[in-house]
Parts: sequence; C-alpha cells; structure tokens
Amino acid sequence: MNSEVMPSIVRMEPEVLKSLLAEVKETVATSFEMQPAPKATFTSANMWNIRKNVKSASAMLRRFN
Repeated sequence: MNSEVMPSIVRMEPEVLKSLLAEVKETVATSFEMQPAPKATFTSANMWNIRKNVKSASAMLRRFN
C-alpha cells in the first residue's frame, strides 16, 4: 500500500493562474427549445406490477429453510 500523499495545494505561477481565470470559452445555444416531458400516468397495472415484484420477508425466510 502506497503511503505517499499528494499535497492538496497546487502551486502555480501567478501569470498562469491569471490566464486560466481570464480565458473562458463557452457556446450559448440560442436556437435550442426544450420539449416538455410527457406526463406519465400511474395506473392500477403499475401498482399491480410493483406488488407482484416485491420480495417479502416471509418469502425470503421460506426460501432459506
């Protein structure tokens, strides 16, 4: 196991730090339109599937005995 630890403070020259903080390259998407998310309905079939797939504690005990 390697016990060497990297220092948490990164040392760099002030000129390099200034150039990194000043340089920003971004592209703004102006023609993009968000589509509304389709509404999902929760039906009794969804509830039935959830109940069918639930693993109960008693079923787990029966399986291990």
